[in-house]
Amino acid sequence: MNERKLAVVKRILASVVIALTLSCKSGKIISDAKVDKSLSARVIIKNHYKNQLDFKTLTGRIKIDYSDGYATQSIGVSLRMEKDKAIWISAPLGVVKALITPERVSFYNKLENQYFDGDFRYLSRLLGTDVDFEIVQNLLLGQALLDLREEKYQAEVNGDNYELKPKKAMELFKPLFRIEPGNFKLAAQQLSQPWEKRLLEIRYKNYQQRDERILPNEIGIVAIDKDQRTTIAIEYRSMEFNRRLNFPYKIPKGFEEIVLK
Repeated sequence: MNERKLAVVKRILASVVIALTLSCKSGKIISDAKVDKSLSARVIIKNHYKNQLDFKTLTGRIKIDYSDGYATQSIGVSLRMEKDKAIWISAPLGVVKALITPERVSFYNKLENQYFDGDFRYLSRLLGTDVDFEIVQNLLLGQALLDLREEKYQAEVNGDNYELKPKKAMELFKPLFRIEPGNFKLAAQQLSQPWEKRLLEIRYKNYQQRDERILPNEIGIVAIDKDQRTTIAIEYRSMEFNRRLNFPYKIPKGFEEIVLK
């Protein structure tokens, strides 16, 4: 496999890992609500965390459309998730599997007889921004990538949403969060590093309600790293909460390890 094609495969794997989760086509679409211009940033943030998802496990399927300027691909994968502990994905026939825990990222690809087993530096390099398990999980659940309670934010109204920006410039990122007024879930969030020409933007196109829980329905992701632009569209299907799950994962013998340089 040539270097460009291998890079595409790696980015697809990273996109699947970072983009996974939630929702089903049959849930009730949540109606729009009006913004309250009198709400302070503190109240908006408080409501955002008050309405975060409470569950033990999540399972289902997702469809991902991926494009990076070199390749375009659609893929359906199975997802299993145990909150705060594990994210597991499997492509059809198990040709690609991944397991993410708070300690490490691991995946293997039977098509290329390769595997990776290490820390989050791999995902951080591929996505152009520092990530860890909590950031990945928050992205999937429609929660803010950063803990909004750790900094002071100013709130403005932007169209039909609240917009939060930090009052004091952060050292690593320039973050921006748009929160919808109905359930105080994210409408969009953005982490940028202009000095590095990096941008990660996630848009939650709509939400659904299932089992009295508010879930994303469709997500659009744009990741820019210098001249490389990756776009991902995600559609969630047949999701179920709190089933008893296992996470079968074993790297096949004889595979070549992907080593970070």
